[in-house]
Amino acid sequence: MPGTRTDILPPCLPEFGKVKRGWNRDHGRVVTTIKPGEYYVTREREIIATVLGSCVAACIRDKVTGVGGMNHFMLPATSEQRLRETPEAIIGNSARYGNYAMEHLINTILQQGGRRSSLEVKVFGGGRIISSMTGIGRNNVHFVLDYIATEGLQLLASDVGGDYSRKVQYFPWNGKVRMKKLKKLHNDRLVRRELRYRSEIDAAPVQGQVELF
Repeated sequence: MPGTRTDILPPCLPEFGKVKRGWNRDHGRVVTTIKPGEYYVTREREIIATVLGSCVAACIRDKVTGVGGMNHFMLPATSEQRLRETPEAIIGNSARYGNYAMEHLINTILQQGGRRSSLEVKVFGGGRIISSMTGIGRNNVHFVLDYIATEGLQLLASDVGGDYSRKVQYFPWNGKVRMKKLKKLHNDRLVRRELRYRSEIDAAPVQGQVELF
């Protein structure tokens, strides 16, 4: 089992103080684990990890400086209707909407010295693991690929769709990704988490004035 040595963890950016971080003996590095609705950016040589079902994660870094990060998002089932009903279309303070997740991840990388022209992207997730959510993964994948194309970002690799979940580990300082496909036998906990998360984002009130594009 990996141990936690909080006394040697490098400091993280102030906005990520509540994200789960710990020392991993197997890797000999800090591993930061993000959950749905979270993102994380670092300048350090630490690993960013997550487990994806219907959700999508974009791994983005500046290939020159090595600063990079990952997000983990799911589009709300009612987002298109809400966007038609109100010009102020964003939910609260979470990276729930895909464009909110992408913009916050990219902007934080740029604030830490990254250059938009040097960004490279890898995308994972969007699996079909819940029978009642057959379109969610597909919509997430379509969104993120369209976003990358529209913004002119460099997509280096993707592994999306399918009938399985994924465990993803991202090494932003060199751009490598380690991905493991998870058998359906181990999906129960993930399914419960995604159903709970979907319920939360579908029920949350729309607020704020962040432009979606």
